[in-house]
Amino acid sequence: MNKWLVLTLCALTSVSTVGCSLTADNKTASSAVNVSTDLANEVAEPAEPVTTTSSQMVFTDQPTFELEQLSPQQEADLWQRIRRQLTMQAPENQRLISQRNWYMNNPQYMERVAKRAEPFMYMIVEEIEKRGMPLELALLPIVESAFDPFAYSHGRAAGIWQFIPGTARHYGLEINWWYDGRRDVYAATHAALDYLDALQKRFDGDWLHALAAYNSGEGRVAGAIRRNKQQGLPTDFWALDLPRETRAYVPKLLALADILRNHDEYAQHWLPIANMPFLAVVEANAQIDLAKAAEQAGIDLDTLHHYNSAYNRWATDPNGPHRLLLPLPQAETLQQWLNSADASELVQWTRHKVKQGESLLVIAKRYHTTAQAIQQANNINGHIIRAGDHLLVPVATRDLDDYSLSADQRLASTQAQTRGAYKIEHTVVSGDTLWDISREYEVNLRSLASWNGMAPTDPLRPGKTLVVWLPQQQKASGVVRSVQYKVRAGDSLARIASRFNVSIQDIEKWNQISRSKYLQPGQQLKLFVDVTRLSSQS
Repeated sequence: MNKWLVLTLCALTSVSTVGCSLTADNKTASSAVNVSTDLANEVAEPAEPVTTTSSQMVFTDQPTFELEQLSPQQEADLWQRIRRQLTMQAPENQRLISQRNWYMNNPQYMERVAKRAEPFMYMIVEEIEKRGMPLELALLPIVESAFDPFAYSHGRAAGIWQFIPGTARHYGLEINWWYDGRRDVYAATHAALDYLDALQKRFDGDWLHALAAYNSGEGRVAGAIRRNKQQGLPTDFWALDLPRETRAYVPKLLALADILRNHDEYAQHWLPIANMPFLAVVEANAQIDLAKAAEQAGIDLDTLHHYNSAYNRWATDPNGPHRLLLPLPQAETLQQWLNSADASELVQWTRHKVKQGESLLVIAKRYHTTAQAIQQANNINGHIIRAGDHLLVPVATRDLDDYSLSADQRLASTQAQTRGAYKIEHTVVSGDTLWDISREYEVNLRSLASWNGMAPTDPLRPGKTLVVWLPQQQKASGVVRSVQYKVRAGDSLARIASRFNVSIQDIEKWNQISRSKYLQPGQQLKLFVDVTRLSSQS
C-alpha cells in the first residue's frame, strides 16, 4: 500500500492538514509587510488541502480511512521532500562507494552539516523546485562548503556555493570592501543555479558534465570530452580524464543522494529539518547598522550576522543591497520598525570638523567607513575638502570588537589561533608575495595562507600584517620585517649581509641573483630583517 496520511483531528473536522500545521509564528509572519519567505520574493502556491469525504471512508468491523497521498511539499521533514524528488542515477562503482562509505562512517559530520543547513535549506529547495532543476543540487553546498557561509578555499572560492571572484562577478555578485555577494546565501543561490543551468545547457542536458564543469571549469570538461571523441572513447563523466578533485567531486554528490534515497537500507537518518520557511527577507531602504538591526529585531548580533554573512563590516553597503535574512518572527518585528523609521535612523552619525592636511580617505579610515560613503552623506562630488569644513560621517553604534563576524574580527580571530610554538609578525612591503615569505620562513605556502585567512594566490597589500607560526627549533629571536634596500655605490653582497645580519645566500635566494654578478647602484634588493638585531648604523 502507498504511504497514506494518518487520520488526524483535522481530517475528522474537514480542515486541511496544511492549515493545522501552521504555527503561531507562521501566522504572524504571513501578515508582515514586505517580508518574503521565498528566494524569489514570491509565496509558493499552497498545496491542495487534504480532506475526507464519505466516499473516501470504508466502513468495516474496524473502520479505516484512506486519505490522499502526501505530496513531497507536504512532508514534515525537508530531507524527505528532497528524497522523493531525487532523479540522478549513478553506477555502483568504487569511486561512488568510497565516498558513500566516508559519509556513512562520519555521522557526526552530517549532523554538523544539517545544523548549518537548517536556516537556508528551505529557501534553496523552493528555488530549485521553481526552476524545475534536479533536487540533488540542494545537496551541492554540502560538497562545496559543508554549508559554511564563511568558507574560503585555497582556490579563492567563498561562500556555501564556493564562487571564485571572476565567476561571481560574471553572474552578478558584487565584491567590495563592504559586501561579498559570494557569502550572501540569498543572492549566491540565485547565481549558482543560473550558472548550473547555463552549464547543463552547454553540455546538452548532461548534469554530470555540468557538475564537473562547476568544479573544474567548462573548458576543462569540454576539452576532456573532445579528447575522448578523437580517440573513439566514451564521453560520459566516468570515462573522462579530469583532475583528481573533480573525479571525486561528482561521486560525493551522488553518494549523498544515494544515502538519502536509501536511508532506511543504510540506517542513516540525518538530523531532521522542518519543511517550513525558517528565514524571511527584509529590505531596508538605506544603509543599516547590523547592530541596530539586531537590536530592533530582538536578535543577537552574531546570529544576525551569521545569517547575513556577506556583510564584511558593521553595516550594509551604502550602495546596497540592504537585504537582511532573519527568522520569521524577528523579520516581522524589524519590518514594522523599518516601516516608520527614517533613513537617518538606520545608522549613527557623527559630526567631524576637517583638520589641516586631512583627506576623505584619512577620515574614512578613522571612522571605519569609506570615502564614498562620506561623499554620499554630504553630497560631495569630488575629493576636495577644506580645513574647517564639517562632515556627517556614518559610524558604528557599538564597539567594532562587538561585530565579531566582520572581516576584520574574523581575521583577528584566525590569526590568534595557535598553530605553532612561536608566532612572529611580518609586515608586507611592495613586491612581497606569499611564496617569497613562505620560503623566507621555511613554512608551507598553504599553511601560511591559512594562518592569515587567505588563499595562496591572493595578492598582498603593502602594510598588511601577516602572522607566521614556527616550531620551537625555528624560534625567531626578534621581530622580522621585509624591507627594500637601495644599493649604493661601493656596496657588495658581503657588506649588505653584514649590515643587516643576514647571509649572502639569503640575499641571493630572496632576490634570485648570484654573487657572480655585480650589484648596480640604485638596484633594489628585498631583505627579511630581524629589526631587533640591527645596529644604529643599519
